[in-house]
Amino acid sequence: MLDVCLLGTSGMLPLPGRWLTSLMTRYNGSSLMIDCGEGTQIAVKQKGWSFNPIDVICFTHYHADHISGLPGLLLTIGNSDRKKPLTLVGPKGLGRVVSSLRVIAPELPFELKLIELTNQQEHLSICGYEIDAFRVNHAVICYGYSISIPRIGKFDVEKAKELGIPCSMWNKLQHGTAVTIDDKEYTPDMVMGAARKGLKVTYCTDSRPVQIISDNAKESDLFICEGMYGEDGKEAKAKEYKHMTFTEAAQLAKNADVREMWLTHYSPSLVRPQDYVDKARKIFPATIAANDGRTVELKFDDEG
Repeated sequence: MLDVCLLGTSGMLPLPGRWLTSLMTRYNGSSLMIDCGEGTQIAVKQKGWSFNPIDVICFTHYHADHISGLPGLLLTIGNSDRKKPLTLVGPKGLGRVVSSLRVIAPELPFELKLIELTNQQEHLSICGYEIDAFRVNHAVICYGYSISIPRIGKFDVEKAKELGIPCSMWNKLQHGTAVTIDDKEYTPDMVMGAARKGLKVTYCTDSRPVQIISDNAKESDLFICEGMYGEDGKEAKAKEYKHMTFTEAAQLAKNADVREMWLTHYSPSLVRPQDYVDKARKIFPATIAANDGRTVELKFDDEG
């Protein structure tokens, strides 16, 4: 099971009742965050989730509304008695940006591991999360992220017994390690079924609608996409500032064949996003104008 919470939905500046856009997930005791603008800590506290398990923070880009909350968050994580390293992921320049922000958070009881993205598309495996970063089209270098939880096939007990593999060796095979018994090697593929469908969440803000987004969002269980503008007549402004309208996001969701889309990263002028969501639903019916704190428990197919 993967818990997903959209901590905030505001773009550019926080508003009363609307924090800056940030996402947090929980899986198998490990938390991952994407973006950390001003007010993110308050949103986490309002949700009631913990800071200590945050193992990864990914940044789409370095505009202030997506990263200005980092120094305070790092200090709070440090005060939670965390000692193990924390991984930060972001576009080229991450080291410079983090060093600058840490002028006001110089001492931490844990190591920061930095991963700078430089290619059009990159894949990372961290703490059970399979992360695909892909470059989108904004005014500065910006990435979207697909977060996947793969699921191995079922262990075939009868096959293992037939091959004479002792029970003490089953766990290693289940976790992908070959074992040797009486000079004969047994590999996981001998006793494991085909991989089962996992879980996938794709997150994208601050971009024009480009093919790489729908390619990476393909068949996501949840697609979280910016809808900067919902009102009529905002198309030219979206193009000028390299953002998206509700209907453009809906078309991406339709093309990607996702299960559900949450709109986020609203313009401060968009006071009631839900008033404009019907236009997007005409293109992609499973569209939701998300509000702060919206949460879902994504379950594997056989979990119900």
